[in-house]
Amino acid sequence: MFTFSTSRLDLRPLALRDAPFIHQLMNEPEVIRYVGDRGLRTRTEAAAYIADHLREQGEGHGLGLCRVALRASSTPIGICGLLQRPALDAPDLGFAFRAAYEGQGYAAEASQAVLQAAQDQLGLTTVTAITNVDNPRAVRLLQRLGFTYERLAPVGAEGTLFRLYQRSLDPPGSHER
Repeated sequence: MFTFSTSRLDLRPLALRDAPFIHQLMNEPEVIRYVGDRGLRTRTEAAAYIADHLREQGEGHGLGLCRVALRASSTPIGICGLLQRPALDAPDLGFAFRAAYEGQGYAAEASQAVLQAAQDQLGLTTVTAITNVDNPRAVRLLQRLGFTYERLAPVGAEGTLFRLYQRSLDPPGSHER
């Protein structure tokens, strides 16, 4: 899994010590609305969520979610990374940010860095992204990142329909001379 920095952000794999932040993030109204209610009512539940659901992505696929923090202050502001969902053919770009940090380009900056690492470090050539059907901010971000709408797709045990987007990445080494 990735550990890297951008001009304003530090990204590193989620760890159990991030449970207080994940508890806070996953209980924000906008995150519950657009990402879903994960039922993380305590820090203990957040730690179990990290251990059971997020780490398996990194251990099983070299993927997973990163804690995104401001470089200047180390303040955690969101999560961003790649997940392998059984219903999708390619890894899925996922992100969620605290409401106080939305609209400042952090999600785009973190997502660009993750996509670059997916190409350079994992050799991926295709990445997908899903978003709630009524999340216009995520749709605009995915379009800015070069994703193209494919179709509505059922994801998860409930079969909830999400907008499925896809982006092709350049093959590793294709941008070198």
